Amino acid sequence: MADAPNGRLAMPRAALDLKLRLTLRVAAIAALCGAAATTYVLFESGRSARARADWVAEMVAKDLALQQDQMHWVKGGTDSFPDLQRISGAIAAPGLCIAYRAPSGELTQRLCSGAPPADRSAPRLFANLYQWLFDAQRQSAHPVLFRGEPQGEAVAWIDPYMLAAQSWSETTRLLAIIAGALFGLCLLTYAALANALRPTRTIRAGLAQLAAGDLSARLPAFDLAELSAVAKVFNQLAGNLETAIAERNALTRRLILVQDQERQHIARELHDEFGQCLAAISAMAASADQTAARECPALLSECRSIARTAAQMMDTLRGTLLRLRPPDVEELGLAASLEALVAGWNRRGGGRTRFALDVSGAFDLLPQEFAASLYRVVQEAITNAAKHAQASRVTVRLRMQGSATGDQGAQAELIVEDDGTGAAEAATKSGMGLLGMRERIAALGGTMALQASRPKGLILRARIPLPALVPPAREANRTGETRKAA
Repeated sequence: MADAPNGRLAMPRAALDLKLRLTLRVAAIAALCGAAATTYVLFESGRSARARADWVAEMVAKDLALQQDQMHWVKGGTDSFPDLQRISGAIAAPGLCIAYRAPSGELTQRLCSGAPPADRSAPRLFANLYQWLFDAQRQSAHPVLFRGEPQGEAVAWIDPYMLAAQSWSETTRLLAIIAGALFGLCLLTYAALANALRPTRTIRAGLAQLAAGDLSARLPAFDLAELSAVAKVFNQLAGNLETAIAERNALTRRLILVQDQERQHIARELHDEFGQCLAAISAMAASADQTAARECPALLSECRSIARTAAQMMDTLRGTLLRLRPPDVEELGLAASLEALVAGWNRRGGGRTRFALDVSGAFDLLPQEFAASLYRVVQEAITNAAKHAQASRVTVRLRMQGSATGDQGAQAELIVEDDGTGAAEAATKSGMGLLGMRERIAALGGTMALQASRPKGLILRARIPLPALVPPAREANRTGETRKAA
């Protein structure tokens, strides 16, 4: 969503179907062309009407001039001048009017053809607009000459309402044709676009696969060059992404292995050096306590305080060693190791937070490295909930979904649910804990999601594909060999 001018987030506009958008644009262009054609027809109709009126005025003027000649040169010629009836039959047309204007400016004779039928008359609004735009009341005048001298004028015009009715009839007929053609054009355009853009469904499906984490998604070649270019870039991007994810997961697994080895090294150093020092301090404190009891009772409290401090440091060291070096999953099995982990948290929690574990599936048959990584994930999830959730209850569910023999498609589902307050925000901002879990789960090929629980709390849900399980006999042999090597 784009930022609005007032600083607030602007609501996204509703997306318009591409086929409909292009069809509407084609329809708009066609409508503009139709409007231009209609305007041209109207202008041409007005021009044609004026040209006809000019021609009629010229013809009437010639006939009236001929009548003048007949009056003066033909013996027995008629004295009735002007006689417009002689020519009216030859030029008669609906709405056409002719007249003779005397030199004094007075119309001495006027003839008009019939008016249009009532059902073919134009609406008043159209008639008024047409008369205003095209000067439909204009009259054409042509001088009547006799011996080179003007003897009045022949006047011709077309009745404005008749002219508007004719234009209205032509316009409505043209608009009907344009509307039909426009409708057909829109249908054909939409159908053509729908057929041309049908491959976009395949592109959208490929993008959905890619968004869902299926990096093996590929697009076929299309007939359209533009879509083929899109498919080529998509396939290249998917291939690069698949390679990058595989390399990142391999690097993550390597880093996790190095991290675990470093943890084991630190735990060993703490146990061998710091643990022995604490044991020595405890022994010396006990010896000093006995000596002080016999020889200097005043120092007895300090000696016992040193012993208590050493005991507290030893407990802290044991907890640290447990986090750095988990119990031997290969020796105890994943389920027993997790039970020991939960029991330790219940013991250290003092009843403030109750931890519960539910394991369902043959997790003890998992390979050692995978089981150790899964243990680390559960350990980090419980630690996160204990530190940030402020919950009274934390439930851990670990289930094996799919075939129990470890066939392709089997996966482990981990759900850690608590009833704490503010867990979502605190856990999201906790940084390295969630990041480590995400990286470890991604390295195992799984996915993780956080979801708010109702009425309060947080649910962590992870799905991890399982490798092939180790048969019990083979596992027993491998365990025996490990013990002999130890």
